[in-house]
Amino acid sequence: MTEAPESCDTVIRHGTLIDGTAAPRRAADIAVTDGRIAALGDLASIHAERQIDATGKAVAPGFIDVHT
Repeated sequence: MTEAPESCDTVIRHGTLIDGTAAPRRAADIAVTDGRIAALGDLASIHAERQIDATGKAVAPGFIDVHT
């Protein structure tokens, strides 16, 4: 991803990111703008009108095939 924006529409904070690439799961925030992922990582400095606390939850942006 590119450099994190200063603001976004929604930020999902403190989730456990599972990205579907077989990389290890990791703690991360996800910024969303216009329905698309704008940034991943430590996004503590990003402002968003809508903030979702995902503490203790797995976050899997994109499509995950539950059959595999």
